[in-house]
Amino acid sequence: MNKKGFTLMELMIVIVILGVLVALIAGNFFSSLKKGRDARRKTDLEQIQRAVEMYYEDKRSYPTFSFPFGGKLCETVSCLATEKIYMQVVSNDPISTNNYLYQSSDGSYYRLFSCIENSLDQGAGVSQTGYSGNPDCGNCGLCKYTISSPNITPLPAN
Repeated sequence: MNKKGFTLMELMIVIVILGVLVALIAGNFFSSLKKGRDARRKTDLEQIQRAVEMYYEDKRSYPTFSFPFGGKLCETVSCLATEKIYMQVVSNDPISTNNYLYQSSDGSYYRLFSCIENSLDQGAGVSQTGYSGNPDCGNCGLCKYTISSPNITPLPAN
């Protein structure tokens, strides 16, 4: 009797090969998502930086109040209808449980912080070990990306 078909061993080999291919493709997909969110974080902080610099041009001081991420950046934290708006919507982190962080103690300088998901990112402003002072950016833990006012030196990494 001559039966045509695949043996169990041949089917198992094909399934293993398909599994390996799916794992490789899925890994690249999730890595691309992380890189995309990190690129958005960097762009968001650059836009916030431009708004804070416009504030400085008008006030000769950086905001000393913590403006609401997801809200407006105005002349004061109350953001009255008669106040100038520097940024209509201050961006939030792409992952809702993570936060951006703004620091300015006396208005003479500022620092902006965010998370970085891609553990291979070594670009400007990135510290995979976090920064001195250990600013916390929410569920991602230590902030790993920062930009600051041009009048201060960058923070050292941990």
